[in-house]
Amino acid sequence: MSVQVNCPACGGPITFTIGSAIVAVCPYCRSVVARGDRGIKDLGKVAALAETGSPLRLGLRGRYKGVPFELVGRAQIGHAAGGVWDEWYAHFADDRWGWLAEAQGRFYFTFPGPEARLEHVPPYENLRLGTSVDLGPGAHHMAVAEVGTGHALSAAGQIPYQLVPNETYTYADVSGPNGEFATIDYSEAQPLLFLGQEIELEALGIPETELRREHEARHVAGVQLACPHCGGPLTLRAPDRTERVTCPNCGSLLDVNQGQLSFFKALAPTKIKPAIPIGKTGQIEGLPFVLIGFMQRSVKVEGTRYPWEEYLLYHPQRGFRWLVRSNAHWNLVRPLPPGQVHASGRIAHFEDREFKLFQAGNARVDYVLGEFYWKVEAGERAQTADFIRPPEMLSREVSRTAESAEINWSLGTYLPVEEVEKAFGVTGLPRPLTWNVAPNQPFPYKGIYGAWAILSVIAIIFGIALRAGIGQRVVLSEAADFPAVRSGQDTTEAPLTSAFDLRSHRTTRIQLAFRGPGPQWLGVEGELVNQSDYKKQLFTVPVTPGSSASAYESALPAGTYRLRLIGHVANWTQPINMQVTVVQGAPRARYLVFALVALALLPLGVLFWHYWFEQRRWSESDFGSSDSD
Repeated sequence: MSVQVNCPACGGPITFTIGSAIVAVCPYCRSVVARGDRGIKDLGKVAALAETGSPLRLGLRGRYKGVPFELVGRAQIGHAAGGVWDEWYAHFADDRWGWLAEAQGRFYFTFPGPEARLEHVPPYENLRLGTSVDLGPGAHHMAVAEVGTGHALSAAGQIPYQLVPNETYTYADVSGPNGEFATIDYSEAQPLLFLGQEIELEALGIPETELRREHEARHVAGVQLACPHCGGPLTLRAPDRTERVTCPNCGSLLDVNQGQLSFFKALAPTKIKPAIPIGKTGQIEGLPFVLIGFMQRSVKVEGTRYPWEEYLLYHPQRGFRWLVRSNAHWNLVRPLPPGQVHASGRIAHFEDREFKLFQAGNARVDYVLGEFYWKVEAGERAQTADFIRPPEMLSREVSRTAESAEINWSLGTYLPVEEVEKAFGVTGLPRPLTWNVAPNQPFPYKGIYGAWAILSVIAIIFGIALRAGIGQRVVLSEAADFPAVRSGQDTTEAPLTSAFDLRSHRTTRIQLAFRGPGPQWLGVEGELVNQSDYKKQLFTVPVTPGSSASAYESALPAGTYRLRLIGHVANWTQPINMQVTVVQGAPRARYLVFALVALALLPLGVLFWHYWFEQRRWSESDFGSSDSD
């Protein structure tokens, strides 16, 4: 049942439509009004809501896991490191409340945890970034992603707790391996636990036509402003998300507050120029992402600084992506929920894939240009570690301020230079040198191994099929009887065989075998006689008892042939009975061996190259050791 009260600050009407709502924000003077047993109370005024480009709005109705809800309240919370995030309060038809947090284009739906879970909540001082916490059944092995403080900046609508303007509270965000998400609120003596998961907007059951889209047009054209330091023009391409921007005219670093600019710091002049211009739009993941920011970062190793470049990409619905360039190599990087990655020592696991530690260090921001979603500045530092599984790289960054600490994981995928040029419609980007192998650069010719294996199997199957008689044709099979050797001689000649036809360009096998008793050895000289021109093809075959012997001829011209056989024998005076068989299309085992050896030559060469490639890659690895200052 609705309850209407008058604002104690301005007297304007305030309606509580939800019986369990604790406070409501006066739509006239923005006072936060709390109600209780002793009446209403003015908790103070909040600032006007900042435009954050959210597709949500108060009054939207949806359905989550089958239960209808309505967005009835909204608060904006300031982050200790700069920036704000939105919290939307959903009231469900079964009188439950849900907290829908929105930050950097990502959404998290959480609900108050049962009291039985509170005994699992660790003290704030015991939390360590990246370590696992056990929040009870169904929430095991969740990782601490962030600890810090937030303060209430602005609000609207009805809210299920006593929001005090500008009040600061301590919290921890915890992430699970399957999208689970939890927030622990340490603002009270007994911590509050909110459990849920990261979701896509589609999971809210809000019709697409109801979601706000009018802000997208502003992102395409940008917002034109003037630099407060030099008066020069500049464009905000993500005005609803930008916290800091550099002036392209004087190089000043400016703070952004609800679209208003204020001078923060003068940056030292530099000759660094982005390889892709700020404002350029590229097709990434099938969507148009605009390049809004550029920074150069570096690490110091053994007294030498090694720089790389990072390009910030923005899409109104998908949020942010990064393009990272180092030594002319490129990676497309997307953020990951910290709970989806488990790292132990030099190994990190993401989904079902294992990554090896490649390098670690203390990264420093050297130069910034364009817009950023946090209050970045030159000199900012973060502890980094990269784990590789080409063509992917898992990167961990731990950043700390006096009031907060946060761990972020991201997944980078190697991009060839040609794909970057195609995505952004640019040409002439520098190519990496052959000897310069990137940490997660895939070996470009790895596919040869699979092709070699397939061709080898095909060759073996083909050889087996030929040996089994497939494609073979017996053109002659008859007796070849040698008369007894005359006294004082060691040769004997069998009669000419019957005529047989041979086809051209087929291997021909002539096989001989004893049909009865015979000498220990019989050397046979043979002639294949073409009956059209009487040209002869000579061959020799040594025959021993109990086995057959064969001679092979290839590339004979087609025609009709007969065989002449002359035997050479010693110490044998009896007739010799033999069987002669001529087969066309007969395979030779050595041909299969030659084929397999020939097929192996290329992959063997590639294997040596692959070995060199991996040696070059890991020669740049420090396995977690680096100088830092």
